[in-house]
Amino acid sequence: MSLGAASVFNGVRRFSSSAVALGIFFAVLLNSLVGNKNLSWQVLLALVAIAIGIPHGAVDHLIAIKTDSKFRLAVLIFIYVAIAVLAVLAILKWNVVGFRLVLIMSALHFGIGDTAYLAELDRLNARKVMTRVQQFFFALAIGAVPVLIPLTKKESTSALGRVNAGLINWAGNLTDAIYRTTLALALIAGLLLLLARRFRDLVDLLLLTTLAVFAPPLVAFAIYFGCWHAMRHTARLTLLLSKSISAAASNRPKESFLKAVIPGLPALVLTLMVAVGVTIAKGSDLTADYLWYLLVVVWALTVPHMLVTARIDKRALTK
Repeated sequence: MSLGAASVFNGVRRFSSSAVALGIFFAVLLNSLVGNKNLSWQVLLALVAIAIGIPHGAVDHLIAIKTDSKFRLAVLIFIYVAIAVLAVLAILKWNVVGFRLVLIMSALHFGIGDTAYLAELDRLNARKVMTRVQQFFFALAIGAVPVLIPLTKKESTSALGRVNAGLINWAGNLTDAIYRTTLALALIAGLLLLLARRFRDLVDLLLLTTLAVFAPPLVAFAIYFGCWHAMRHTARLTLLLSKSISAAASNRPKESFLKAVIPGLPALVLTLMVAVGVTIAKGSDLTADYLWYLLVVVWALTVPHMLVTARIDKRALTK
């Protein structure tokens, strides 16, 4: 594999880790200066970070099938959009049940994706890949921590109230149990990484756990989604897209990464517009309710996105 591909992966890892570290610092600082009850800065930061992350799933059609078959491409796009539309309608109709399913699905998708990213990074750096046991516990922990811990803290009440008050009691009387179980998973995964002397991976897990525990829920999830998950998934796309592969082969890592980002930018605009349309169609206030409908659209897109990327995740983990 080319030196450029390794540079892309190593650079993205440094960026995502640094972004989370800065996110922790500024979240704690702003919390102490502005206060945790002031949600304005949290909503603004969440919107920006989520917008940054949206393009990463927009080139699924380019990696799912060969683009020389226009008919198959059209069928895939139709099915992809249809699944997303059905998911939007389901989440809007069954808010709490849909939210729970989204959380489970997201935790699995994030965990498997991050573990696959590290497997590909290890191969690019000629390093031994995690064992199956290490991958299993790492995937569970690295996926559950950024999703479940922010939503089971006491501060989640105000955050969920700002998004959709009907979700405040989404976990019922299992809130504390989910919080403790997630931390226990992180501890088990951390011990396995420590025993395997995978210290850099342990730093990743500690960073995400610290962000989830100390940053406000909206901020914690948004920073993770936009600056960690999306960036690492985009790095993986550079191994699959021909223009990115060519740039990496010529040792142009920045260009390689941008070639995987640019095709997804139109989807960012479209997603933001669809969220506006849904908000208006529901007769809601854009200022008060836009974040909720944007999240609904993003969550809905995660359903077909997860199905499409499952194949490349499996290939990365089983090589």
